[in-house]
Amino acid sequence: MAPGSRFKFVNRIPGWVWPSGGVLMLLVSFYLLGQATENSADFGRLYSWLLILNVLGLIVLVIMVSYNLITLLRQYRSRIPGSRLNVRLLVIFIVLAVAPVVVVFSYSVQFINRGIDSWFDVRLDTALNDALALSQAALDQRMRKNLDDMRAAAMEIRDVPDRLAALAITDLRVNSGAEELTLFGRNGHIIASSGANPADIVPDHPSEEVLSHVRGGEPYVGMEPDLDGRLVVRVVVTGVGLTDESEERIMQGLYPMRERIGHLTANVQEVFGAYDRIVYLRTPLKNTFTFTLSMVLLLSLAFAVWSAFFFARRLTSPIRDLAEGTRAVAAGDYSTQLPAPGKDDIGSLVRSFNAMTRRLAKAREAEQASQEAIEKQRAYLATVLGSLSSGVLTVDEDGVVRTMNHSAGMILGLDPGECAGRRPAEIASRHEHLQGFIDAIAEQIRDHIGDWHSEVTVFGPEGRRVLMCRGTALPDELAHDDAYRGNDQVRRGHVIVFDDVTALIQAQRDAAWGEVARRLAHEIKNPLTPIQLAAERLQRRLSKTLENEDAQVLSRGTTTIVQQVEAMKEMVNAFSDYAKPPQISRKPLDLNDLAKQVMELYRGPGYPVQKLIDLDPGLPPVEADAGRLRQVLHNLIKNAIEALQNTERPSLLLRTRCIAYKGTRFVELLVSDNGPGFPEEIKGRVFEPYVTNKTKGTGLGLAIVKKIIEEHGGTIRAENAPESGVVISIRLPAAAMRDGERCTNINADLDDSYSEALRDAAQEIDDDTSLVDPQSKESRP
Repeated sequence: MAPGSRFKFVNRIPGWVWPSGGVLMLLVSFYLLGQATENSADFGRLYSWLLILNVLGLIVLVIMVSYNLITLLRQYRSRIPGSRLNVRLLVIFIVLAVAPVVVVFSYSVQFINRGIDSWFDVRLDTALNDALALSQAALDQRMRKNLDDMRAAAMEIRDVPDRLAALAITDLRVNSGAEELTLFGRNGHIIASSGANPADIVPDHPSEEVLSHVRGGEPYVGMEPDLDGRLVVRVVVTGVGLTDESEERIMQGLYPMRERIGHLTANVQEVFGAYDRIVYLRTPLKNTFTFTLSMVLLLSLAFAVWSAFFFARRLTSPIRDLAEGTRAVAAGDYSTQLPAPGKDDIGSLVRSFNAMTRRLAKAREAEQASQEAIEKQRAYLATVLGSLSSGVLTVDEDGVVRTMNHSAGMILGLDPGECAGRRPAEIASRHEHLQGFIDAIAEQIRDHIGDWHSEVTVFGPEGRRVLMCRGTALPDELAHDDAYRGNDQVRRGHVIVFDDVTALIQAQRDAAWGEVARRLAHEIKNPLTPIQLAAERLQRRLSKTLENEDAQVLSRGTTTIVQQVEAMKEMVNAFSDYAKPPQISRKPLDLNDLAKQVMELYRGPGYPVQKLIDLDPGLPPVEADAGRLRQVLHNLIKNAIEALQNTERPSLLLRTRCIAYKGTRFVELLVSDNGPGFPEEIKGRVFEPYVTNKTKGTGLGLAIVKKIIEEHGGTIRAENAPESGVVISIRLPAAAMRDGERCTNINADLDDSYSEALRDAAQEIDDDTSLVDPQSKESRP
């Protein structure tokens, strides 16, 4: 069913029927409520009519409110003009209607409840309760007296044997005033019995529940009707001596209740029950009146809601005309003019609308002239961007690349013409080495609204490069280019400016540390030689003039001075090496051959370390300085051997392999040992100058290694192995691959590949028999 036909039967009903029906229901409910209030006897007869009329009123209420609300919601979701004003007016009317009606309702309910409560005499209710309590207390007193008499009789027959009990029990019955007295064994058999009526041959036997209660040690007292309908008090006690079979006996006595007491007790209970039945109607009557008043409240609210809808429609009809005119203007028809309905506020609004359309027509002409000026400015801006040395990249709010100047293409190795109109993800799929750069700028654009800057590291065919990126959001006034406009809406974008600062950062770092090293070497080296010569001169001149013991002290002192001077010279030489400007002679180098040559120098009994080699036979060459890389290997292997001095079964692993990552090939050199590893306090700073945990050494070894690797455009990482030891990974850009060369890991993520290298190094050191031969422990099939 179409939405417009769902309530056709409602639309065919005249509008005046709904409020008239509500008012009629309201008047009828008030009339019936008054009739029920005047005559409580008519309550039962009028209750059904009240319920039916209230239900009918509720149905009318639901129909009215549902129809109007559904219509309003449909208009609101369709953004029909005037619907929001309808909602505001509806809320105002409801608030104004609910407050007074709720107050009246609350006071009415309280008044009805108090009025109904006044129908009942509180003193009569209290008197009936007191009478019932008094009769109960009299009965309790009578039963307690019978219990005392029964206990006295039990004490008198306690020592009487079973065969004489029949003679004594009659006197006990007469003395205690019981109508019947019976002595039982513990198992319930009758020992002796005496009754006032000789016709009662079989005495009244207590129930099993009573016997069970008495056997538990507690007496039983209760008022029960006998076979003739009279009330008697049954008293059963235990501890009445022993039977011939040594069982404890039980005695029961039945005491008659006087007819006068029973009759009075029955009257009290009957009157109290009749009063309860009268009181029973109090709550239903209150609930019915409250329910009726609630329905009256809802009907009043329904009338207020309907009135809100009616007046809201009357007020919003001129607004619909304005909405139609606004749509025409939005479609580009600036000649739209609306007739003014009058001199009220709505008429003033229509006249303002007509004046606005006339001004818009003039503004369109001015906008066309402004567009021509923008085109000229755009051409000027394109010329400026083409002349910049920095890379400039602009993207719209959808992440599509719109412009890229020539310098950006040179830095990123891209053709600006091919990148225009593409998303960064498409560019990354064709140039995988730019994935890190694209991810970095995408994250900054997503997380920052204003200006931002970031340093991005890119690993490409030329090695590691550092790009300094700055970006900002394009303001609206700069986004008028056709490239930034779509679907007739101005879009905001971002502009990213970046420079290749790799050489600058490297030069700054090298210059800073080089200056530190040069100053230290200059300040320390000058006094070292005089100190050494003075110590040697003291040794030569004074050793023969002193006694034997003093001469030994002098010898030890001068020897210590000379040794420490030599150590200082070694440190100064390390400073000099670090401070030397890079003089790299790059040539194609087979890293496998270099690794074998260096490891050969550490064979022999002087190095009691098990050395393992795992070389990739298809390893491509690298463009590197053999002497500088040999210095790197010597430093790393020497550090590993020194760290393994106190290790049980010391092992050293040297591995090479080729890794391809997003179109770029790297040669990886892995040096691993099973020593104690780096301490936690220096683990993240091992490549910084003067950071070491050895008692001897300058702390410049790994810093020089890192400097040499970065001079070759590579990277170096160092971490502790999962179990024990250290794993150092060096990655250098590979040269062009020759025939037969292949990479073992294709498209491996660098971080995942490094984690895999950590696990493999630890595993191969633990299971080293597959990598070593019996003699050198340095070959692998």
